Amino acid sequence: MYITGVFIAVDMDYLKILGAGAVTLGAVTTATAVYLSQKPHPIPMVVDMLDQTAEVPGKDRARISRYCKNGKLVEYLDKDVRTLYEAFRNGARLSSNGQALGWKPGPKEPYKWLSYNDTLVKAANLGAGLIHLGEMPVNTTNIGIYSQNRPEYVILEQACYMYSMVIVPLYDTLGEEACTFIINQAEIQTVVCDKNVKVLKLLQKREQTPNLKLVIVMEETTGEVENLAKQTGVKLLHYDTVEKLGEDNPQEPRPAKPSDRCVICYTSGTTGLPKGAILTHSSIISIDAGGLTLNPADRMISYLPLAHSYERLIEVSVYMGGGGIGFFQGDVRKLMDDIQELKPTVFASVPRLLNRFYDKVTAGVNASSVKKMLFSIAMREKEKELRRGIVRKDSIWDKFVFQKIQAGLGGRVRLITTGSAPLSPKVLSFLRCCVGCPILEGYGQTESSAIISLQLPGEPEVGNVGPPLACNYVKLVDVREMDYWAADGRGEICLKGPNLFGGYLKDPEKTKEVLDEEGWLHTGDIGAWCPNGTLKIIDRKKHIFKLAQGEYIAPEKIENVYVRSPLVCQVFIYGESLKATLVGVAVPDPDTLPGFAKKQLGLSGSVEDLARNPIVKEAIMESLMETAKKGGLASFEQMRDVYVYPEMFSVENGLLTPTFKAKRHELQKYFKPQIDAMYTKLQ
Repeated sequence: MYITGVFIAVDMDYLKILGAGAVTLGAVTTATAVYLSQKPHPIPMVVDMLDQTAEVPGKDRARISRYCKNGKLVEYLDKDVRTLYEAFRNGARLSSNGQALGWKPGPKEPYKWLSYNDTLVKAANLGAGLIHLGEMPVNTTNIGIYSQNRPEYVILEQACYMYSMVIVPLYDTLGEEACTFIINQAEIQTVVCDKNVKVLKLLQKREQTPNLKLVIVMEETTGEVENLAKQTGVKLLHYDTVEKLGEDNPQEPRPAKPSDRCVICYTSGTTGLPKGAILTHSSIISIDAGGLTLNPADRMISYLPLAHSYERLIEVSVYMGGGGIGFFQGDVRKLMDDIQELKPTVFASVPRLLNRFYDKVTAGVNASSVKKMLFSIAMREKEKELRRGIVRKDSIWDKFVFQKIQAGLGGRVRLITTGSAPLSPKVLSFLRCCVGCPILEGYGQTESSAIISLQLPGEPEVGNVGPPLACNYVKLVDVREMDYWAADGRGEICLKGPNLFGGYLKDPEKTKEVLDEEGWLHTGDIGAWCPNGTLKIIDRKKHIFKLAQGEYIAPEKIENVYVRSPLVCQVFIYGESLKATLVGVAVPDPDTLPGFAKKQLGLSGSVEDLARNPIVKEAIMESLMETAKKGGLASFEQMRDVYVYPEMFSVENGLLTPTFKAKRHELQKYFKPQIDAMYTKLQ
């Protein structure tokens, strides 16, 4: 589950820890006395934090959350709330028709809000408009959505759920070829777009997508788009026009059933074309029943793409509890302004953003020895509280040290979730202290409807991803080739439960690769059980991995592009889940490099000598960058630094298998000093 290219430029005005001379040692003494006179209480624990899972009787050694009663999984909390349509209606009831969707009409204008009931009316009209235009209100009708997060996105979702249709997100990082594939495989006739530029991309590929009949646009269409639509025979309508058509031609709702599809979420986590993971209403509801509990007072800022299951899942939790969603303006550079105005209570985040926040805070602290000393004292005291299950933002340390940091997130945040990639334990511990609210790290994938395990509020430990959700079992299975054994509490993570996806659309072979005959989903990740019953991710069975921002990386695919450079003959790509970028090792082509160096660079010498020359390295890097662009690699797939190694990877030096495949683990160990040096330089 990953969010592409999201980062945060935190204004240092929000992160000035203390002004010069604002705190004296006397103030520290006073603060300590007040602190010691307080008697803060731990937050209530739903389970024993030292024993968070129970083993299910049987041979599989599967585990279940201690939250589950009588060893039974939780599928839903309310028999009347079993679809995403019913969840939204439940939010309307709990909030007494409160604010549901908020947006900023302009940069200098305040947030404007739609109520729950107004949203449902608009959804009914939009759905009726789609039906009037020829779409059938059945669960085999797939409607495409190609848009940033905004109220119209959620209104379209609810329109689909109200009339048993299915939403299929498209997004830029998939690439144009993948979007074409999705439209064809899902037999999409209608796509709703937010911007003309996205409409142009679709229309320019019209010959390859014969199913596409209608494009609905949220912004005013341009002449270029209108002309191209006429030329390609695609009907082009404004979003408001479709809504008005539905208002004039109403339809009785035909709500989806719990077992019906709600979303086909295409994942780009492997080589080749994306796979369409089928998610049902019941699968998503089961996670919200076994995960977060929110209420009408909650506000969430929506900025992580709704095309991904993680963001949608958290938003469903907000709606189900009657809270409100405020959408960012669409520009990450203005995200802090949006946060300051909205003052969210719920913050769904990703490691890349939290790492950026951490960097800004520590930079401000390290600017002064007095600040650094006081900050260290405050952190030490807050860490003691965390060990006792005390999570708060009203201590004397919060008032004197952390208050302005907390103001950087609006001042009202009471819950932060982080997913899509691992968060450094150091950063997680740091943020829990200074932000003053539970920060829960979770683990999952699209095939589990977003989440498999999630830390519990009050979890004092870092480095784990919590116990299994109350809606799924988790077991570990042996991975013999990697020497991981379930009997030792280590192995491939597998899950079973109502949150399991319904397979890949029209791809039974790929479905069988991840779902075994007993219905267990094999994730490909290697986990280990911690002493307190939580799960820890320790390895990856396959070579595919995630970067810190959550993007899946298929190194072999990238390497096959880079070796097209005329200056290299072998390439090894490396990345890890705590880093945001890739680095690499390149072996120069001994037949072409000497001639190129002499002719283009005026350099001569052996391949070993040339490999050590920084001018040659720069030339090789330029060639690799050019090759990457020609090969269509996305920015996150491109290495940011390279080490030039003169000797070929071979069977003899232990870097290739007898069948001439790269020994990735051995390459990683062999080049560890160079890899570490490149990442140090990139920091």
